[in-house]
Amino acid sequence: MPFDSILLIGASCQDLVARIDSDLQAGTSNPARIRASYGGVARNVAENLARLGQSAKLISAVGRDRAGEELLEYTAAAGVDVSAVLRSNRFPTGFYMAVIDPQARLQFAMDDMRVLSELTPAYLLRHQALFETARLVFVDTNLSEATLKTVITLARKAKVPVCADPTSAVLAERLKPHLSKLHMVTPNVAEAAVLTGQPFESSNRQAALESARALLAAGVDIAIITLAEFGVVYASSETSGHIPAIKTSISDPTGAGDALSATVLFGLVNEMDLDDAVRLGVSAAYLTLRYSGTVCPDLSLEKLYQQLVI
Repeated sequence: MPFDSILLIGASCQDLVARIDSDLQAGTSNPARIRASYGGVARNVAENLARLGQSAKLISAVGRDRAGEELLEYTAAAGVDVSAVLRSNRFPTGFYMAVIDPQARLQFAMDDMRVLSELTPAYLLRHQALFETARLVFVDTNLSEATLKTVITLARKAKVPVCADPTSAVLAERLKPHLSKLHMVTPNVAEAAVLTGQPFESSNRQAALESARALLAAGVDIAIITLAEFGVVYASSETSGHIPAIKTSISDPTGAGDALSATVLFGLVNEMDLDDAVRLGVSAAYLTLRYSGTVCPDLSLEKLYQQLVI
């Protein structure tokens, strides 16, 4: 059996994002442009990888409902192996709702991810063989603490590196006990502050690099911190740097970080230098920001290189 796939474990859901036309008014209907798509951090990363031609296998959970069926059909059609996704009779397929302002900045968001409670340690143990044939494991922190611990245990037993997305400032706490066991972590500014205890402004590139190095000191091999419009900083034992964001009008910010993570993972398994992989990741984020949805449907290596930051 080939050891060329990336195993992704975490959320799959429906996404509903409303971009309001003016300042949000409470207690009344607000004119907006509303779009629906499929989301979830692990699912988004898996789809991006598949569109880049990388073998991707997803462990997630959806409801035994029409939304779950359509999500799995769409994700499989994109090239992701969804055979290990759990179908729940207890909970509906996950849902994420967000409101962004006219400048495409997130105002607030809500999610219903109860279905992920069905991803228990026992369920992962039944799919242990997927860990043994993976090149990398990627996990988001929508999982319970017990399930997250099991992911890391099974990956270490199989001698497979684990990469993690903290997902949100609230959920990032779940990663803190496991930092020394992570190959890569990809927080934003708020999540990095939780993981390191060192808050900083996204415009402060030097402070961001210090935060990335603090993650290395905690045992992480590669730290990548996204700084929104200020780009990305990254650090490993061999290199570090800052890559500015590519200037563009933003259609929808949802999924841009997942595109960056997926592209860096693609680079790592294809033996790219970290500097080059992060540059490609910034290109992927740029393309996703311009698309009204969570994953750019025509993502390709050719498109990434056309936008590459030199």
